Amino acid sequence: MTVISRTHTSSETDVSTAAAPAILDTWKARLRNRIPPSIEREIELYETQMELKRRGKLDDKVFAESRLRRGAYGQRYDNGQRQNGISAQTLDYPSGDLTKGPNTLWDAPGMHRIKIPFGEVTAPQMEVLAELAEEIADGICHVTTRQDFQLHFVHIDDTPDLMRRLAAVGITTREACGNVVRNITGCPLAGVCHDESFDVTPYAKALTTFLLGHPDAQDFGRKFKISFSGCDDQPCGLGRMHDIGLIAKQQTVDGTVQNGFKVFVGGGLGAVPHKAKVFTDFLPVDELLPTTQAICRVFARLGEKRNRARARIKFLVAKLGIEEFQRLVQDERSQLPEDPRWIGFLPEALPEAASLDFGTSNSDASGPFTEAFETWRLKQDGAVNEAAPIPNRPHPDAFDAWAANNVRQQRQNGYFTVLLHLPLGDLTAPQMRRLARLSREYAGGVARTTVEQNMMLRWISGGDLIELYQELSEVQLARPGAGTIVDVTSCPGTDTCKLGISSSRGLASELSRQLAERSYELDEAVQNLRIKVSGCFNSCGQHHVADIGFYGVSRKAGNHRVPHFQVVLGGQWSENAGSYGLPVVAVPSKNVPTALTRLTDFYIRERERGESFQAFVQRVGKQEIKTRLLDLTRIPGFDEDRSYYSDWGDAREYTLADLGVGECAGEVVSLADFGLAESESTAFEAQIALDAGRIDDAVRGAYTAMVQAARAITRIELPDLTENPDEVVRQFKTRFHDTQRFHDPFAGAKFANYLFRAHDANGDSVAPDAAHRRIEEAQLFIEATHACNTRLSQI
Repeated sequence: MTVISRTHTSSETDVSTAAAPAILDTWKARLRNRIPPSIEREIELYETQMELKRRGKLDDKVFAESRLRRGAYGQRYDNGQRQNGISAQTLDYPSGDLTKGPNTLWDAPGMHRIKIPFGEVTAPQMEVLAELAEEIADGICHVTTRQDFQLHFVHIDDTPDLMRRLAAVGITTREACGNVVRNITGCPLAGVCHDESFDVTPYAKALTTFLLGHPDAQDFGRKFKISFSGCDDQPCGLGRMHDIGLIAKQQTVDGTVQNGFKVFVGGGLGAVPHKAKVFTDFLPVDELLPTTQAICRVFARLGEKRNRARARIKFLVAKLGIEEFQRLVQDERSQLPEDPRWIGFLPEALPEAASLDFGTSNSDASGPFTEAFETWRLKQDGAVNEAAPIPNRPHPDAFDAWAANNVRQQRQNGYFTVLLHLPLGDLTAPQMRRLARLSREYAGGVARTTVEQNMMLRWISGGDLIELYQELSEVQLARPGAGTIVDVTSCPGTDTCKLGISSSRGLASELSRQLAERSYELDEAVQNLRIKVSGCFNSCGQHHVADIGFYGVSRKAGNHRVPHFQVVLGGQWSENAGSYGLPVVAVPSKNVPTALTRLTDFYIRERERGESFQAFVQRVGKQEIKTRLLDLTRIPGFDEDRSYYSDWGDAREYTLADLGVGECAGEVVSLADFGLAESESTAFEAQIALDAGRIDDAVRGAYTAMVQAARAITRIELPDLTENPDEVVRQFKTRFHDTQRFHDPFAGAKFANYLFRAHDANGDSVAPDAAHRRIEEAQLFIEATHACNTRLSQI
């Protein structure tokens, strides 16, 4: 690989001149004729903004939003501080105090998110990703739960050329982050699935192209996520947890079959998940683009802008009600001027659309759009020849175990999909490079990422499976158990995320290791359970829709903090994420593997014939399950077992910040801890009431739990505080909210506002899904109170 210098030179970054050096061999010069002019101009604008920021002529917040919209994130420790478990250590950087955003140092390594629409990635793209991982990152290509790739430990000075090299093979990082339409996801089995109504791939591509940079999708208060599914009952697209979920559907009118979509709006996970509402039961395909545009316009006009905690479309839909939201969108749609792209981008007009600028290389005829179109055309024309079945001949001993879960027959006879189980979603650069070659040899030069952080090869002839398995084995890509209980999903957590509370990747790795060791003896009933781990409450690891989910929290034991995970039960992975789970109990991180074993053993032993895990949890009740885990909540003393005071994969003593515990606060803190324990019990009782269908009791219990937690923290300053809710809320607001002492460093007043809204609405009747959210908000308010209690203990 020829080493090319960075674009950044004194002459190129002089914002007063547009002249580029004629001699220096840069990526900009080398790729000049392979990048669409509009993309090159955008990268040059970004370089200008970088130089203005270096000179102190651009505001931190403005530049931060600019780089975020291009996929460049901050990363943990980017404030120049890192805890060693006892105190903060200063990280020295060459550029000193120069920043690239609020409290974010210029030289601090960052993360770059790379959009992969509907997960389709070509061989040339994989090769460039491998090169970038090796040359400017930590050697790892990380697959996310939204089918993106992420590169970590990237210096901001390398990001313009990263964008150029990706653009030359048809990838853009534009709008990978920021308050815009994020990567549009799609079922990785689209086009080859037995259950789908029709192939959603061309429609996902059309909507991606239409919305990228669209003026009506630039003024949102928060991010906007869209997904495509080919069928209603499988989880591949997770339509019910998106801002817009599109599920393929067909209907017959006058003897003619019409393609369309069942449309969901207002879904989302995050701290408090919302189940999406049905916007329409059938949207004809020719209305897909204009109706989505109308939804975007309504969200941009009426969505919250000032309070980020309430700025997702799920809050707007909940506030307006689905009927009013439908009316507003229909009115907006009727006023839109005709746009030829509405039809031009649809697959029925793909030959005409192929001449448009999709951001692929002008000199690369095998870009992702061209390959997707060719595959689609061949399938539509019935031109795919029948491939050979799996040969009955000698094969490696481990082949059968691998094929049992990782290989699936397509609806096209003789062809198979191969799912690559990627631990923690990680591929090394050599693995990615080998995968690019194998995709060319066996799969037409295309692979797909999945929402479970894996990759898939499609159109594999049955006769090639043994050879493909052997080649994958050579680079450790033939790990069995894809899509089973051993395939644990995890967000980055405390490894790199600034919001991580506990080590999700450390825990997920340990769970996967232990489960893999005994995978051959696991009961069939638990083989296909989904386990998902998030490092905090924000659900980037999708813990709410797992059979068994975990999210990171912390607890105090004496003068120390202990990493914990909330155990989340009741989620449903099938039916496009059909229901969301709730936390049952917080367990020390080191006890989570034991808790998981108890849960699965209890299910195996006590389940009824054919009973799903979700139905089992509903039948036996969360109270019974919590009782069986209670002894695991005990924290040994620091000198008794110090392993509890470190997180998985991290030898340091666990800490969230520069913690220093004041001894004089001992008794007062104990009083607060007692009150918080009471509030947690009340919140759990609210869950039990919800499970039993006692909605009013559930809402009342969630509200009471928040008041108890607010009283617990307020009694630190006002020990004789009455139990009257009005007085508790008033004193809490005066002493902790108005002074901002309760405010979260990142979320601000978000959690306090949960209490205030619940107090204002006390006594109102609510629907079951709103009761579910109220309980989730109560749990988050209690967690925020724990965090505030810890901060106070330093004083």
